[in-house]
Amino acid sequence: MKKTIKYGLITIFWLTISSLQSQDLSILANEFIAVLTPELKEKTLFALDANEKFKMYYIPIDRKGSSFNDFNEKQKNAAIRLLRASLSQEGYRKATEIMALEKVLFKLENNQLKMPDGTPIIRDYLDYHFWIFGTPSDKGIWGWKFEGHHLSLNFSANKNTIIASTPSFMGTNPAIGAVEGFEKKQVLKQEMELGAAFAISLDEQQVKIAQFSKTAPKEIITANNRTAHKIAPKGISYKELNKVQQAMFIKLLAVYIDNYQFGFAAELYKKIKVAGIENLSFAYAGEPKIGKGYYYRIQGPMLLIEYDNVQNNANHVHSVVRDLTNDWAEDLLKKHYQKKH
Repeated sequence: MKKTIKYGLITIFWLTISSLQSQDLSILANEFIAVLTPELKEKTLFALDANEKFKMYYIPIDRKGSSFNDFNEKQKNAAIRLLRASLSQEGYRKATEIMALEKVLFKLENNQLKMPDGTPIIRDYLDYHFWIFGTPSDKGIWGWKFEGHHLSLNFSANKNTIIASTPSFMGTNPAIGAVEGFEKKQVLKQEMELGAAFAISLDEQQVKIAQFSKTAPKEIITANNRTAHKIAPKGISYKELNKVQQAMFIKLLAVYIDNYQFGFAAELYKKIKVAGIENLSFAYAGEPKIGKGYYYRIQGPMLLIEYDNVQNNANHVHSVVRDLTNDWAEDLLKKHYQKKH
């Protein structure tokens, strides 16, 4: 069953969960590949360990991979089906609404902005790209990526099960919309509001532990680095919170993890639990108020979540989730090649 809704000029194709459960990811990926022209296959298909797999860019730059600008309706539908099946309903909602925000920037900027090298920045809600890495199969390892301005979603599958969906970047500009048709639109509303509410819940002594700077950094600290190293200071640990704060902490954590396809989300929760919920911590900088620069992170032995809202008068959000042990499924890929060779 399929229905469509209009969001500005974008037609978003929503598929019911039941219709997607009948098809596995490798089938959807191969259906997408099958409708591509030879020219588009050349732009889309890469080796499993291609360097392109390990890049993460969330700024408006020229990219490899094929984009919605290249696709006819049949190709676009096949691409959307693969994206929809790889995310939760909420994750898919955020991804498509982030794309739609490019129309807001088009109205606000009138394409007058330029990159540091003088290259004009063209806002284009169709400039979102697809890559397939390796050969989609229900028996082997393969992966794919979806990326454009303020989005970088990376997926790796083994035996038709998603075994890595990180790093995953989501950003919004504006964080709170003020353009006709987008008034008060907050795509990452819970990330913003729950993150602020948790910091506000801390008492004076807890703030001394959790707040590492009065000024928020202008960007997420790990940026787009291939390897996200652990960051110090750690902040306040889960063990140092009261019961109400612990519940708030878990709710904030869930906002990020629940973007993922259910099977992977469950495995990631399990992995976090094995590493120890009690070993997670919260650190922040700046002020958790609308209009004030604010940064926070959740960090543990294998997990790092960063949120930053400083640019454009604190109305421009960047957020990322990193698995410190298995971004891009590098751990599994390493074992795969060791066994193969």
